[in-house]
Amino acid sequence: MTDAAPLPAGPVVVGGSTGFMGSYLIPRLRAAGREVITISRSGADIAWGDQHAIDRAVDGSSLVIGLAGKSVNCRYTPANRAAIFRSRLDTTSSLGSAIARASNPPPLWVNSSTATIYRHAEDRPMTESSGDLGAGFSVEVAKAWERALFAEDLPQTRRVALRSAIVLGHGGVLGPLRTLARLGLGGAHHDGPWPIGPGRRAAGTGHRPGARRGEQRFSWVHVEDVARIIDFLEVTPSLEGPVNAASPNPSDDAEFMATVRRVLGVRFGPPLRRWMLELGAIGIRTETELILKSRWVIPETLTLAGFEFAYPSLDDAVRESFDLAQPAA
Repeated sequence: MTDAAPLPAGPVVVGGSTGFMGSYLIPRLRAAGREVITISRSGADIAWGDQHAIDRAVDGSSLVIGLAGKSVNCRYTPANRAAIFRSRLDTTSSLGSAIARASNPPPLWVNSSTATIYRHAEDRPMTESSGDLGAGFSVEVAKAWERALFAEDLPQTRRVALRSAIVLGHGGVLGPLRTLARLGLGGAHHDGPWPIGPGRRAAGTGHRPGARRGEQRFSWVHVEDVARIIDFLEVTPSLEGPVNAASPNPSDDAEFMATVRRVLGVRFGPPLRRWMLELGAIGIRTETELILKSRWVIPETLTLAGFEFAYPSLDDAVRESFDLAQPAA
């Protein structure tokens, strides 16, 4: 990121402060000398549901960041699907209502969204201007989340839906992948046939076979770059609406897993077929969509605005996430 105007000095309100992103952003904001007010179900300054306190915190703030939402790393049972929707829509509506009532509303509200909103793409990358939205449960969650963000009439507050790719950093998705790779289970993920029952088909939680040999695209972004993107949005008032938070150098699944193995010094990683992945997902209570959908997303809006990534290279991002230095030349 090039030199720009200093960041505003007013309080920053972070809704959803205890997750992976919040745990990274809050210390960083405070280290920069900014006052941070946190909102979460527990362990925060304000609890969700205390609308009066949320209203007071938002009024006069310089930035609102919405990160709340139940993790999608679960089985898509009816109860979990309802909780995934509710946790995003209720918290986003709460922040929007607070901003609408504020006498001194924040100039910027950045709310989480997801690059999963785009279709399974193997033919071309998805951008904010030319990307095609997809279908199915996860996509409908993303669409509803963004509708909630833009629902209120907020003429004094610029809004950005941060369509984040897979976020790399200490912990997060790379934590379990490190363990699996060291166990010899760090191979590419191969899609293929798998029966989809009528219930899952109706709910949009089952997917037809896609990329077969780990060729599904893997768009990613380092957590530090997400934080720097938020900084950039604050000082770039021309940016609003959907913004793709993704490295300009997407990988594919096979290359990503090979990078993880190489960085960790693991030589062996046989491919994992879909039937293995489906059985494993049932065992650990998650969904194979998280690794088999082809997410091919590039940051057109940020690139055109002049944003420079600190971690444009997958190898550098994975090494930093594992606290491993670059090998000597």
